[in-house]
Amino acid sequence: MRDTVDRQRRAFWLKHLHRWHWISSAISLVVLLLFSVTGFTLNHAARIEASPHVERRQATLPPELLSHLVAPREKSAPLPISIAAFVAAHTGAHIEGRAGDWSDDEVAVSMPRPGGDGWVSIDRETGQVQYETTDRGWLAYVNDLHKGRNTGPVWSWFIDVFALACVVFALTGLLLLQMHAGQRRMTWPMVALGFVLPAVIALIFIH
Repeated sequence: MRDTVDRQRRAFWLKHLHRWHWISSAISLVVLLLFSVTGFTLNHAARIEASPHVERRQATLPPELLSHLVAPREKSAPLPISIAAFVAAHTGAHIEGRAGDWSDDEVAVSMPRPGGDGWVSIDRETGQVQYETTDRGWLAYVNDLHKGRNTGPVWSWFIDVFALACVVFALTGLLLLQMHAGQRRMTWPMVALGFVLPAVIALIFIH
């Protein structure tokens, strides 16, 4: 009777562990592959050459818009909507809602993004608009996704969900290993190796 209860309990846990294991693996599979590849490219970033593409554009605010370029009380504040619309129409830079750094002679708006950078500068006296954008290529883009650099809150939340799915995947895998360890004698030596090897490398070879 006790053996039957034990088998039923084991079957119950196996069923649920397998279910959560495959669900978490399905959720994290594609992104886990992406992060594995970008982990490799980040580790060898110095050996992988990139050729950034820089593009510059210029425009000049008309007098009626230049008069709207009045400094706010705060040193960091968005530009007026009319000026942002002019900049977008004449340079392609979308700065509406972005905070600009206001000084006595200019307004500078930073436009960082994954795999590139950009900025807009407006001279408050002459109305000259300068826009520069840098594209470092797709490899820099996916590397920045890996780091969560300039990716915004939605991607940050996605990384958190993905990390949680990886934790569930790892823990359910560990519990499944424990339940099958009786038939696989090398289970715990291999698990121990996975823990000891990076610790030994870190202690001996990282200075």
